[in-house]
Amino acid sequence: MGDSIKVILASGSPRRRQLLGAAKIAFDVIESGMPEQHIAGEPARDYAIRMARDKARAVSSRFPDAIVIGADTIVVCENQILEKPADDDDARRMLGTLSARTHTVITAFALARGGEILESSPVESRVTFRKLADAEINDYIATGEPFDKAGAYGIQGVGGGFIAHVEGSRDNVMGLPTERVVAALARFGVKRV
Repeated sequence: MGDSIKVILASGSPRRRQLLGAAKIAFDVIESGMPEQHIAGEPARDYAIRMARDKARAVSSRFPDAIVIGADTIVVCENQILEKPADDDDARRMLGTLSARTHTVITAFALARGGEILESSPVESRVTFRKLADAEINDYIATGEPFDKAGAYGIQGVGGGFIAHVEGSRDNVMGLPTERVVAALARFGVKRV
């Protein structure tokens, strides 16, 4: 590898790994282990950026020579933050809230080196769901797909069939605003492979 810069993705998300790999960035994966806890009254954008920064810093302090990417995705609908569902009923509630409505997906990313944030930014996309029947929601929950995803759906999976319209980056909805992240990495000397 010579003098190339090591990049670490501080996320266990298979979708983030897929997006970063497709962007031709060489990277290792080291999960941050940071608990995702919303502070009462904290705006969604602030929450997403705080978590992305905390994840990046946590791994960066252990690997100070690498550039570490932290990311966090938040779904907001009707002034509610919809995180990963706790159980079937929670997933059902979230999907019912999203049905026939437009919601905002905020994915914040942060780059860190040596425990310090180099750059961070929240990126927003707006997603409109078609009207969902109760039976569709129940069938979807039975697939198990909703449970590791903010808002209880994945655009890249079966849940993509619920979407009528996306305004903004589809990658962002999947969990990483790839174009923005690659541009930020380039500013710090990271080249595509």
